[in-house]
Amino acid sequence: MQRRRFIRTVGGGIVAALGGLGTGCSADYPAASIAAWNGPPSSDEIRRWALGHAILAPSSHNRQPWRVDLREPDAIALHVDRTRLLPETDPWFRQIVVSQGTFLELLVIALRERGIEPRVELFPDGEFAPRTLDDRPVARVAWKPLGAPAQKDPLFAQILRRQTAKVDYEPNRPVEPRVLEALAGVVTPVDVLGVRFGASIDAKRLEALRQLCWDAARIELGTERTVMESVRLLRVGPGEITTHRDGISVNTPLLRTLDAVGLFDRSHAPTAGDAAFRNMLATFEGHSRSASGFVWLSTATAANSAAGRMRSAEVAAGRAYVRLQLKASELGLQMHPMSQAVQEFAEMQPLYERVHALTVGRPAAEETLQMFCRIGYCAAQQHAPRRGVDAIIRA
Repeated sequence: MQRRRFIRTVGGGIVAALGGLGTGCSADYPAASIAAWNGPPSSDEIRRWALGHAILAPSSHNRQPWRVDLREPDAIALHVDRTRLLPETDPWFRQIVVSQGTFLELLVIALRERGIEPRVELFPDGEFAPRTLDDRPVARVAWKPLGAPAQKDPLFAQILRRQTAKVDYEPNRPVEPRVLEALAGVVTPVDVLGVRFGASIDAKRLEALRQLCWDAARIELGTERTVMESVRLLRVGPGEITTHRDGISVNTPLLRTLDAVGLFDRSHAPTAGDAAFRNMLATFEGHSRSASGFVWLSTATAANSAAGRMRSAEVAAGRAYVRLQLKASELGLQMHPMSQAVQEFAEMQPLYERVHALTVGRPAAEETLQMFCRIGYCAAQQHAPRRGVDAIIRA
């Protein structure tokens, strides 16, 4: 009997019969997988302590694509972990480089909390070209042991609280203009490469941006190679979540039960009409339609290209983005990247052009949209699983 026909015929009965397996099972992530969110021990060596905060940075698909070299005293060299890329949805590796910036900014904030004023040198061995990656360091962070005490960053208090809530936001709870002003204010400290902040809570503009998110999600989900990139990163159940501590974690009792009896097939892309496909569409539609506003970050394409600093601008955008999220946490606001429309794979090209027109008002050849996020309010959610510090240290 074919799997799909089998599911349609008796799937409901199996779920009912196995309902007891799910009863009382928690959807919470295993404690070991989120232990990093308790913060590192204060007794840790200063670099490990700072890295214990930096690993809590957001990254595309929670890939955590970071490697650090600690062989030089009083310094940390940051590299891209090239085994943790997203070649289908991020073919130019732009999002992976942006994710280096989020890590770097949390590292700097943590060092300052301990009284250290770090000196950040981007691409000390030269910047790798747009659309390529190599093993040269993204940044070297160094300091003098007896240097002048650093000024602490008030955003440090939000590092262990920050989260990305991937749920529908509360309807009829608008974001006030003063909130956008507060968010804009935290971009300035890293605005050395012209990272520009934009936002909208205008009702007419919101409708077009919500529709854009929904249209872009359908393209990604309807393109086999891009949706399979996400499917392969699904971590279902406590065992997988604890083993990997990255990717897209799912711990709901029903899906765990279906997976346990072989009725959740991750070897093929879900097709239109399948329950899994409909559920994914419904999730993305809910996220898109419930946005109370949008914020975005962009950089000047032509100027950065001419100066050979396209990758540096991406790092700067990541630093600015995590500052936005930390400030959002302080304000009780949620911020969730809607990355689909800013992805550079071929099928997304029409919406890639549209999102630039609707936000920065210029084509990508003039202004690169680095981050595009929905904002709104909801109850606190679980933190995403994290690998430990040891997992990112180069031997």
